[in-house]
Amino acid sequence: MFKSILVPFDGSKGAERALLKAVELATVCGNTPLSLLTVYKHHSMLEASFAIVRPDENESVDDVMRHHAREVAEQGKQLALNAGCANIRAFAKSGPTARTIVGFAREHQNDVIVLGSRGLGSIEGYLLGSVSHKVAGLAECPVLVV
Repeated sequence: MFKSILVPFDGSKGAERALLKAVELATVCGNTPLSLLTVYKHHSMLEASFAIVRPDENESVDDVMRHHAREVAEQGKQLALNAGCANIRAFAKSGPTARTIVGFAREHQNDVIVLGSRGLGSIEGYLLGSVSHKVAGLAECPVLVV
């Protein structure tokens, strides 16, 4: 049925439900590989300049965001492993959330994207529309919103 499943994961309860549904789907499809993707946003130079306030810490805001995204992705991976998924890889990428998800799915030739209907979005989600709505509109493959 599906040969490759993408699960965007931000650590929210909705993302956890979507991940567990994707694990179930992967199992039904004969241990289909799962890709778990955590997307973080690049911060502007103004925001990065706040790092100057902490001269003893070398990490930029982007470094901190990347590190946090990797931790969230690994937490999701562990959740999937605990749920019985043996074939999962976790990724963290920077960029606009919906477009990064769709681009990743295209690049990795995922057959379906499984994502939560609500995540940890910002006020941008209220002004411009939710990530799940944008992904469903932009994706070339089927999208399952949980």
